Amino acid sequence: MNPSTPWIWPRWPAPKNVRALITTRQGGVSLGPYASMNLGTAVNDEPATVDANRALLRSHLPSDPCWLRQVHGTRVVDAAQWHGGIEADGCVTRGTNVVCAVMSADCIPVLLCDIDGRAVAAAHAGWRGLSAGILESAVRAMGVSPASLHAYLGPAIGPRAFEVGNDVHETFTARDPRAASAFQGIGRGKWLCDLFQLARQRLTDLGVRSIHGGEHCTYSNPELFYSHRRDKVTGRMAALIWISA
Repeated sequence: MNPSTPWIWPRWPAPKNVRALITTRQGGVSLGPYASMNLGTAVNDEPATVDANRALLRSHLPSDPCWLRQVHGTRVVDAAQWHGGIEADGCVTRGTNVVCAVMSADCIPVLLCDIDGRAVAAAHAGWRGLSAGILESAVRAMGVSPASLHAYLGPAIGPRAFEVGNDVHETFTARDPRAASAFQGIGRGKWLCDLFQLARQRLTDLGVRSIHGGEHCTYSNPELFYSHRRDKVTGRMAALIWISA
């Protein structure tokens, strides 16, 4: 955390010209179940309030973020081709002062950069996108050796809170039997799922060795984080990354 804001400024070995920021639910003006820093426009919060929150965020950024219409898929868009309303679950850039962004409220926001600070990306990795290959798409879109990448796993629902059914378990284990280690059976066809471990496995398989974060559970900390699984009606946080000029 940075003492000047109630948000998360990741601690990871990113080069000095790479900046990253993850908002929490604190520091904004939204009310009710959206209190207070909701950045999502599709959750029935007051549009003017969301605009005000985005303006507050913008004061910490070099440019407006490349907001995406996230669909739990695997598309990663280059910011050079970005436009408002584009459907994608990841964004990559090699330009300076171009802000890649993803929103979340239980899914893992994954930030990526290369060791030379020439490329950065943000990916939205819920279980559907993770199983379908969103991280593979993001790493491929960066166009650099995976061994040269740093990854940061932002706040997401933790392994003691994320209960899933046999369908999720089978989706992962059918592709890779090693994924079974990320699931703990609790009976009646139910499992506790460690999304962070699954993301680490995928990144490691790609050749990414420098993986950080993954310590914040959205579900268990209602004061700091939104959680769709916990609250149903709730706001969205943002994870952002850019290359400073």
